[in-house]
Amino acid sequence: MCVCVVVCLCVGPAMDWRSVQGVPRLRPIAGIKRKASPAVTSAPICPPSATAPSTKNVKQMLLDWCRAKTEPYEGVDIHNFSSSWKDGIAFCALVHRFFPDAFEYSILNPNKPRDNFQLAFSTAERLAGCPPLLDADDLIQMDEPDWKCVYTYIQEFYRCLVEKGLVKTKKQP
Repeated sequence: MCVCVVVCLCVGPAMDWRSVQGVPRLRPIAGIKRKASPAVTSAPICPPSATAPSTKNVKQMLLDWCRAKTEPYEGVDIHNFSSSWKDGIAFCALVHRFFPDAFEYSILNPNKPRDNFQLAFSTAERLAGCPPLLDADDLIQMDEPDWKCVYTYIQEFYRCLVEKGLVKTKKQP
């Protein structure tokens, strides 16, 4: 059994989440783009080893999946959903793992996080169909990215990869 994670980003002129009756007012999370993004994205988050996970286990399984996929990449050491992603290199490594011809990983510079974020997010959007939920400028203004923002983006990237058939889940043949 998979846990279904719903990301609701109902913002913008067409769909203002603050005007929906019965929905409590929530404070936006810094780093999440507030422009055009899907109103509701719902997908099972089940890395291949999943069997009826709790929410905490889903987070840990997704972190373990990120570690496994980026393990061969130099300069990437993922141990959380915040500081491990602050220079954009981990995002680039994860995207590069699935789209190795999209850019040359070896020329990336950890001292240019804006460039790294932009490269990873634009490549993920173009090749995986992953909406640009994060903004490079917001991320570089933080001491370290908000873990909820990174976690949400990685969930969406994973969902897009599953949808494209690039990642198999237990429910898939």
